[in-house]
Amino acid sequence: MGFDRDEVEAAFQKYWQLGAVGESWDAWCDECFTEDVTYVEHVLGNKNGREEVRAWIKPIMAEYGELYTAYEWHQVGDDGRVVVYMQNRRDNPEPGGAPIDFPGITVLQYAGGGKFSLEEDFWSLPEGTETMKRYAKACREFDPDHKSKRTRNDWGNGPTWTRGAPTYDARS
Repeated sequence: MGFDRDEVEAAFQKYWQLGAVGESWDAWCDECFTEDVTYVEHVLGNKNGREEVRAWIKPIMAEYGELYTAYEWHQVGDDGRVVVYMQNRRDNPEPGGAPIDFPGITVLQYAGGGKFSLEEDFWSLPEGTETMKRYAKACREFDPDHKSKRTRNDWGNGPTWTRGAPTYDARS
């Protein structure tokens, strides 16, 4: 089934703004996913249905609150499929240090009505683990309280709609 690309693009931008930028997980679940969404998380386990996604995403994002998502690029297909490439980012506690990133890819399937019926996430567990260790070491060396600051200092070079506030608390 084909979908209007502008409609899918608008749904994707809303998905990105509510989730990655706004970290408004309830609104993200309610406004971006069908009730019966299939969420395939190859490392952390699959979720079936919007409520299962909500029950998982809120505590996991609270636990890893220092982690945010920097947009790299996305593509929208005629079939409503969206592929997005991003960096899972932690700001470096070392003054002047580069962000501590590991890449990820998400595939979404548009279902109409502004909602997606599928999300499938791909990321490397070894890279994710290695960057978490580097971040913890940098926190010990430079700023033991850095994780609690939940900074978002480098949203990357994507379009304006892909970037948010410099801290979690300053988000809109």
